[in-house]
Amino acid sequence: MKPLIAFSIFLTFALSALAEDLTAPRQQLERQIAALPVMAHFDQAYAGTDNPKQRLDLFLPKERKSEKPLPVIVFIHGGAWAREDRVFSASKVLNFVRSGDYASVTVSYRLSGEAKWPAQIHDTKAAIRWVRGNAAKFGLDPERVGVMGSSAGGHLVSLLGTSGGVQALEGDLGEYTAQSSRVSCVVNLWGPQDFTLPLMFKDGAPVIEDPAVADLLGGPLAENHDQVLAASPVTYVSEDDPPFLTLHGTKDPRVDFKHAERLHAALTAAAVPSLLIPILDGGHGPQAPEMPERIRAFFDKHLRGLDADLSSAPLHATQNP
Repeated sequence: MKPLIAFSIFLTFALSALAEDLTAPRQQLERQIAALPVMAHFDQAYAGTDNPKQRLDLFLPKERKSEKPLPVIVFIHGGAWAREDRVFSASKVLNFVRSGDYASVTVSYRLSGEAKWPAQIHDTKAAIRWVRGNAAKFGLDPERVGVMGSSAGGHLVSLLGTSGGVQALEGDLGEYTAQSSRVSCVVNLWGPQDFTLPLMFKDGAPVIEDPAVADLLGGPLAENHDQVLAASPVTYVSEDDPPFLTLHGTKDPRVDFKHAERLHAALTAAAVPSLLIPILDGGHGPQAPEMPERIRAFFDKHLRGLDADLSSAPLHATQNP
């Protein structure tokens, strides 16, 4: 059996198991929300379909710090574009919401076992348009929408940041197609940025034919060069891109640190504000002191207009997955 076919069969079974396992995490999340100063609007359909993967959850503070519309932080989950769900993302954004300063959204999107590229970016752009289309209803600021994502989610939020105005990636999902899908700022957590570069290494050698990327694109990378470029955030970097913050482990075995360097170099060359914070000795999904504070300072500056001190000094990993 060819490796790519075997991988796809494995994903089919893995996704079926995941679908069966989401009830308990959702119930646990609902109990957690009930104990917090947070209101939740679950299962909002952003694409005009009945697909449970084309849903988002909106979180609002019960007590807002300001009477002005709230800035929004949208989180996109990782999982190699093949697994995970927004139900596991709420913990990434609830502290922003409970502060009373922000609203937050977590987004699910069609996974690669169901739909191939560019379905994933079409979904996430439709979710951003939904936020703007419902801003007045929920007291959100449509001009202050930031995004954050990890791993595959880091790839998608980076693409949201670099591909503003690229019609080929816009799609036509949902009822808010007249709204913009541009974002105000991007926090990229260890996401792949250039699919012409290896993501991982095996026995010291680069692995170009990454199975997760091949499954996302619908075939071997060597046979899909146009798709490889079209799915890479660095392809679209331009001077009108929003500010970026990238955090990435220097010893990441899954998404090589060179991806972070490649994105940062491209943004800097285009005169786009970009901060790259290396997490020294960090793997894939590392934890480090000050990381939450650095992210909060970035959002405070670019979504709330505060005079926040933004540092690109390296952090030291204290925990790896």
